[in-house]
Amino acid sequence: MSYTNGYNSNPHSHSNTPAPQDQNNNAAVKVQPLLCSGHTRPVTHLSFSNLLDDGTYLLISACKDGNPMLRSWLGDWIGTFLGHKGAVWSSKISLDTSKAVTGSADFTAKIWDCNSGEALHTFSHNHIVRSVALNPQQTPQYLLTGGHEKKIRLFDLGRPDAEPLILGSRPDGLSCDGIVRSLVWDEGSGGTMGVSASEDGLVRWWDLRTLSQTGQLDLGESITSMELAHGGGTLSVTAGKKVHFLDILRQHPPVTVELPHPPTSASLHPFARDRFVVGSTNDPWVRVYDLDSGKEKEVYKGHHGPVLCASYSPDGEVYASGSEDGTIRLWQTNPGKSYGLWQTQD
Repeated sequence: MSYTNGYNSNPHSHSNTPAPQDQNNNAAVKVQPLLCSGHTRPVTHLSFSNLLDDGTYLLISACKDGNPMLRSWLGDWIGTFLGHKGAVWSSKISLDTSKAVTGSADFTAKIWDCNSGEALHTFSHNHIVRSVALNPQQTPQYLLTGGHEKKIRLFDLGRPDAEPLILGSRPDGLSCDGIVRSLVWDEGSGGTMGVSASEDGLVRWWDLRTLSQTGQLDLGESITSMELAHGGGTLSVTAGKKVHFLDILRQHPPVTVELPHPPTSASLHPFARDRFVVGSTNDPWVRVYDLDSGKEKEVYKGHHGPVLCASYSPDGEVYASGSEDGTIRLWQTNPGKSYGLWQTQD
């Protein structure tokens, strides 16, 4: 069985260090992040599942230790996917949470069974795989991959040994002019639209039925991350010191917020859509900004290294941060509220 922890450390515990008060002067509320340990290298990517029927969800983490981990909505460790031979840069969970997909520096993408932890298939590439995305439909299932080859591949999981299709029709066989940093499969549009973000500064929209590019937006700077908000509709894209919020259907103009520091990633609150959380390579702080004003609402320190990724849970009650220090921390959107392992004393 490959689905074992392999670590002796407690995979979940409370942080002993209270974070500073937020900018709203919530001095009376003690902000207590939950610490999720187990990784041994920097955490590169975090992704929550969609909200399940019972109100819970899952969290998957990618890490340079090559061992992506699956956790419950409480932050408790469920299992570790063992099989990659290099850093894992991207990890996501299927719509029905039965499968997970990962992309790695070992030149492969892997599909995993979330119940057994076994690798169902390995897709070989010719260079580092930086991003992966599964289509939102349960059947038939497809996989998008992209990375240092500058090619976006479309795999049919029903025929995993078949040659993948390449997006675009360029004579050089490439899909982009820069390394593909992120791929998103639109949850609407009948599952026919994909979006890519690459280091050439371009966000590209793709028709996955024809493999053709249908639009693009030049952000003018190398893109570092892109995430689709839970519930769909809005892409959060980081480039330079800016966070761009894009309408995935391209019916509304972009909203851009410039920050005092270069963000590593950004995640929009799924329901309020009035705030976003970011990490930065400049310091170990997790920051929440107001979308309308661009002002810092909250800033918390708990990590001991730069924050490489941050993401809101699908119910908006929690955001997770992953750091160079090898840990994941879970933060409450509303500190002091009883939720999960945070239980207030009446």
